[in-house]
Amino acid sequence: MEINPAQRISHIKPYFFSILDQKITKLMERGVDVIRLDMGSPDLAPASFIVDALIESVHRPDKHRYTPSGGSPSFLKSIAEYYQNRFNTELNPKSEILALIGSKEGIFNIHHTLLNPGDLVLLPDPCYAVYRSGIEISNCRFFTMPLLKENKFLPDLEKIPDDIAHSAKMMWLNYPNNPTGAVADLEFFERCVKFAKKHNVIIAHDAPYVDVTFDGYVAPSILQVEGAKDCVVEFNSLSKTYNMAGWRIGMVVGNSEVIRLLKTYKSQIDSSLFAPIMDAGEAALTGDQGWIKERNLIYQERRDIVVETLSLAGFDLEQPKAGLYVWAKLPPGCGDTWDFCAKLLEETGVSITPGGFFGHSCEDYVRISNVIPTGRIKEATDRMLEWITANFRK
Repeated sequence: MEINPAQRISHIKPYFFSILDQKITKLMERGVDVIRLDMGSPDLAPASFIVDALIESVHRPDKHRYTPSGGSPSFLKSIAEYYQNRFNTELNPKSEILALIGSKEGIFNIHHTLLNPGDLVLLPDPCYAVYRSGIEISNCRFFTMPLLKENKFLPDLEKIPDDIAHSAKMMWLNYPNNPTGAVADLEFFERCVKFAKKHNVIIAHDAPYVDVTFDGYVAPSILQVEGAKDCVVEFNSLSKTYNMAGWRIGMVVGNSEVIRLLKTYKSQIDSSLFAPIMDAGEAALTGDQGWIKERNLIYQERRDIVVETLSLAGFDLEQPKAGLYVWAKLPPGCGDTWDFCAKLLEETGVSITPGGFFGHSCEDYVRISNVIPTGRIKEATDRMLEWITANFRK
């Protein structure tokens, strides 16, 4: 029997990391000691009080039923409390907050919720790959906004042609940024909101790294801009802030009409989150936040190891103020980033992500993740330094 896929997915390739997983599995079966610096999956555990809240809740017989679509009232309230305490931003839990099964599903679903085939999206380049796949599977178009070092990896709004700006329906932003590690201030966000209102564009801001910060930096929310809720929704997640990536719990907040539409769409797809996970999420958002600072010091130490060693290897890079990654331009003579990463993995067992996965403007960059034990980070970067010295400095 011949199976003919829907046209909207017939041209979509498997997710890069799924293919990489298969390759790494084969290498490990051959006895290769693989060190993964590619994915952004936190290796550290959540604070114990978060786990305790899950355990206590899961033992209650009334916590195993279906839960309210879009999240329990108490979890939505905890998100509002977090935004009030963290950003001094007021949100209505009933109309301006929606719980997500991890922010990734909301990021993907917003394209199907707001866009018709042929609609135009303003897309950063590089960017989180799900923005692009959501656009493509929705049969929409995108206009890329290059994130360049000379502009601090911020999109240059003034270089967007007027006809493109007027045609666009949505714009993606992501700060602190994945993969570049760049940060944005409120002045930049104010310009983005002004741009969006002028051109009738919805801003979708992806903000999972706002609490993974270093050297005293405090990341803002775009919702701190006056009037932002007129045109902005912000995606956030407990994955990175609270080391809960596998728990699949996140949220989208902001413009009430977009939240309403997303809730309606999601109600046809899923049955909300498991109640004990929301109870643990509530504990995370409203409990002691002091442990996050100590956790960030571990990431900061790892970041410093990567930056120092890769600088010695000839990479062009900056020390990021936030996020789980180091964004590094290849040393001269290292060739194509895809080939570089493939050979590095085969010959050293170190897996990093080619910049080309994130967009066309960064084919000479790589992304290194800081989410494995510190000793293994040091071992991996030492392998990279030795390999580059042996192969590209003759």
